[in-house]
Amino acid sequence: MRIYNTLSRRQEEFKPIEEGKVSMYVCGPTVYNLIHIGNARPMIVFDTFRRYMTYRGYDVNYVSNFTDVDDKIIKKANEEGVSAEEISERYIKECKKDMEGLNVLPATTHPKATEEIDGMIEMIKSLIEKGHAYAAEDGTVYFKTRSFKDYGKLSHKNIDDLEGGHRDIKVNGAEGKEDYLDFVLWKPKKEGEPYWESPWCEGRPGWHIECSVMSKRYLGETIDIHAGGEDLIFPHHENEIAQSEAANGEPFAHYWMHNGFLNIDNKKMSKSLGNFFTVRDIAEKYDLQVLRFFMLNAHYRSPLNFSAELMEAAKAGLDRIKTAVSDLSFKKKNSDKRELSEEEAGMLKEAEGFKQRFNEAMDDDLNTADAISVIFELVKFANTSSKEGCSAAYAAGLKGLITELSGVLGLIVEEKEEILDSDIEALINERQEARKNKDFKRADEIRDELLSRGIVLKDTREGVKWERA
Repeated sequence: MRIYNTLSRRQEEFKPIEEGKVSMYVCGPTVYNLIHIGNARPMIVFDTFRRYMTYRGYDVNYVSNFTDVDDKIIKKANEEGVSAEEISERYIKECKKDMEGLNVLPATTHPKATEEIDGMIEMIKSLIEKGHAYAAEDGTVYFKTRSFKDYGKLSHKNIDDLEGGHRDIKVNGAEGKEDYLDFVLWKPKKEGEPYWESPWCEGRPGWHIECSVMSKRYLGETIDIHAGGEDLIFPHHENEIAQSEAANGEPFAHYWMHNGFLNIDNKKMSKSLGNFFTVRDIAEKYDLQVLRFFMLNAHYRSPLNFSAELMEAAKAGLDRIKTAVSDLSFKKKNSDKRELSEEEAGMLKEAEGFKQRFNEAMDDDLNTADAISVIFELVKFANTSSKEGCSAAYAAGLKGLITELSGVLGLIVEEKEEILDSDIEALINERQEARKNKDFKRADEIRDELLSRGIVLKDTREGVKWERA
């Protein structure tokens, strides 16, 4: 598999640190509100990557954190008159509900920043001892950015350009800051804020140190893949590299993957513009599988535009796959139970070629858009080759292939079998008897009655098929 590595700015062949295993860290949300559809994109993209690597036989250790101590969480808690912990636990729970709706698998580990404070203090101590950090008089601890000679290697920014002429140590009111570029590792508490004891002051960690510590604890000093939205490249991921490599003396991550931005009707999502949508907002109108399908219809590194028209197109596309699977399920249940014919065996072998093309698309830097195109071609092949009179075994083979490839993308394309009310089932059976006895008047009456109750019938060679209107 080839992955575009933000660090090198080119596609590279993926070679894991340990054969057959993948260690992967994905930056999770700050939990102060319901997640929005921008949060959903990296969740869906990297869940799909994880699923594919598992499908190809890798043992994936997938870690994604919850940032549960942050200015926004504290602000929300103060507004509601509750603790920051109550806010974060509430929205972790809601986030997990939305992830389930999006069919995002739970991570191997979902660490919380507040449960990893001891590790953060230890890493900060190590950075101070090695000359990469210092404590100001007020207890704030800063990372000495210029002490890390490779700073800027991920974002490809020149450190002198970042300085921008600011040489005064009194920057943004930070009296003890030695350099404009230095960033916070630990900060003193303010009144009413949660805090922890440390050698420097009662306070809490900076944002960047959290992920460095959680990644190290659950995956090791050097990991295969670190991922997140492209808005995190600088400064968050750049700072993670600096503090992790300065503390550990080892490369932090071999591959860096970043998904592109999400726009709404070609504009940046913003509450002030009235185009801000949570996942819960979308769920009021669409099955969240449609949102997942929509997200995967574009390459993960490309900017993605969200609109009502594109969501409708995504719904139609997903329905096309689901309809094909439903038809094959019906044929599997009602067709001739004979063995595969020689012709059918040949066509199933031909259909297996779609799997190879699917894998080739996914191996090309997780090209889910091309992978979905392959599934559409397979659906077309299934629709034209599984004619009435095909064997149940042939229908089952095609159905299994479509659901297998869709499942790799986290798409649920097989509806749960619905059990009809006994009176409706009785009417369908009565209509079958009427047709057998050539009582077409009664058969039509029953069809009309069922239609008035929202049941549409379709007569096929294999038997009668029904669906909701």
